[in-house]
Amino acid sequence: MLDYPLLTALAAVIRTGSFERAARQLHVTPSAVSQRVKLLEERLGTVLVVRGQPCTGTAAGQRLCQHVEQVALLESELRGALPGLSPADGPVTLRIAVNADSLATWFVAAMAELPDCLFDLVLDDQDHSAEWLRKGEVVAAVTASAAPVPGCNSHPLGALRYRATASPDYLRRHFADGVTADALANAPCLTFNRKDQLQAQWLRMVLGDGDQGPALTPPTHWLPSTHAFVDGALAGLGWGMNPDPLVADHLAAGRLVELVAGRPLDVPLYWQQSRIAGTALADLSRAVLRAGRRALHPTGGALERPPAR
Repeated sequence: MLDYPLLTALAAVIRTGSFERAARQLHVTPSAVSQRVKLLEERLGTVLVVRGQPCTGTAAGQRLCQHVEQVALLESELRGALPGLSPADGPVTLRIAVNADSLATWFVAAMAELPDCLFDLVLDDQDHSAEWLRKGEVVAAVTASAAPVPGCNSHPLGALRYRATASPDYLRRHFADGVTADALANAPCLTFNRKDQLQAQWLRMVLGDGDQGPALTPPTHWLPSTHAFVDGALAGLGWGMNPDPLVADHLAAGRLVELVAGRPLDVPLYWQQSRIAGTALADLSRAVLRAGRRALHPTGGALERPPAR
């Protein structure tokens, strides 16, 4: 039989990244946490935590951490059906992978519909967030991938609309003769991080190169913050693909302009969730689908009904 107090200590170390933070979370001493993890490692005959700054889980440690979180979800569901069971030690924590732009524009509204849950959000690009599900490190993800991860269900949410925006002064300085391929190759742009392909996708779209044409590589500012992206465009640092909800007012007021009017880039998003899910995750899925329908642009599959209870 698995020793769940030991597993809980292990999960706390992996999720918080240190023995000290895990101890504060569990209301015990760091020494007690260390002893529990060491005892579990001795019983299983394998290293479960890579000690460092931060501490991380080995493959075996991550698998056990995933198991603990799945058990917590199942116990939450069981308590809803059998109120006589002893109360939980605390609210269930849902670990979700989500892209930064969704978090900044619509995802928090879904979280707010579950006041009795805690959230542990992992930020990653929408083209890569499904990998966290594939590794078993989260129970659900907002992703650009429609194909279900094995063991998961996939539901279309709608498309987050992006607009290539810049300040009027920036446009005058860099595109005095029009938005041409030569001008785009030399005008500074904004890029969130090395995974961000939105600017490249928009360039291919407006230049008519599809996915096979040569990619332009304009000079770029690296700005790993959704709101700094908007601020950078307003300040004239460069042009970038900004979510429509964050720039609509700036466009209406003339503080920002589109590089090419009427050429937005729509990024379809999907909600993928583990099938090993308790009531809390089912409730969150319904809230996410509702929030997506309110904030995102409809796509062909985004009109489906939320998953039933």
